[in-house]
Amino acid sequence: MTLSIPSADKTRRSRFGYRVNAVGVIAFLVILGWAVVAILAPWIAPHPVGEIVDFDYFGPISAAYPAGTDYLGRDVLSRIIHGARYTVGISLAAVTIACVCGVTLGMTAAVIGGWFDSALSRFLDALTSIPSKILALVLVAAVGSSIPILIATLAFIYIPGCYRFARALSVNINAMDYVTVARARGERLGYLIRAEILPGIIGPVLADVGLRFVFIVLLLSSLSFLGLGVQPPNADWGALVKENIGGLSFAAPAVIFPSVAIASLTISVNLLIDNLPRKIRDRSEEA
Repeated sequence: MTLSIPSADKTRRSRFGYRVNAVGVIAFLVILGWAVVAILAPWIAPHPVGEIVDFDYFGPISAAYPAGTDYLGRDVLSRIIHGARYTVGISLAAVTIACVCGVTLGMTAAVIGGWFDSALSRFLDALTSIPSKILALVLVAAVGSSIPILIATLAFIYIPGCYRFARALSVNINAMDYVTVARARGERLGYLIRAEILPGIIGPVLADVGLRFVFIVLLLSSLSFLGLGVQPPNADWGALVKENIGGLSFAAPAVIFPSVAIASLTISVNLLIDNLPRKIRDRSEEA
């Protein structure tokens, strides 16, 4: 007779309801690190954002300048640290507004139905048919590229996608028996959305938030690369790539490191998203 000892992985899963994935933990730590950098940027950056520290433009990596210098002789590391505030901050604000508005409208349309659902869906479908980059270029070029305008523009572009995703989930939940019973009890619209619909879609919605955060980071970087994002002397990571693109033929670190920063954040968010749905699903199955 042999005794089987449960593995540490199975024990951990049965105790906490999910399996700890090393890749997901590393991705979370990278995201957390960039968030800390964005918050503490003024205190940890070696130099002010616009200070010229070297007469050698596109300077190499050195002990004094670990990421080299840019086309004006400014410290690239300091500009990346300061740029994290704009890249992470603007993207986080935009995705929060887009998902809160889109998910709320999606749940409301699924519960009310009828002409309200049809009219709102057709209007937002029409917005979805416009390519996001073209719509962003038109809006920002027409109104301006201040930070509030950038946040509002990015949020407006991704509200239709959040709406369609939330509505598709909410329609299925709305057909469940417990929602029908709650409606028969005379519960109001706010209660149905808050207590009956939202708990059933919160897991997939959280995964969608992370995915749209990546889209917004990339779109913001594209706008900044075209000169319509954060304006000088401040810059997000996309603007840093754009303003130092002349050093690409020299393999200058000033254009490489901002690109690596964008890639590290977006890839880490994607890797974390890959683990998020499974963890939520495992918890729901145990419940």
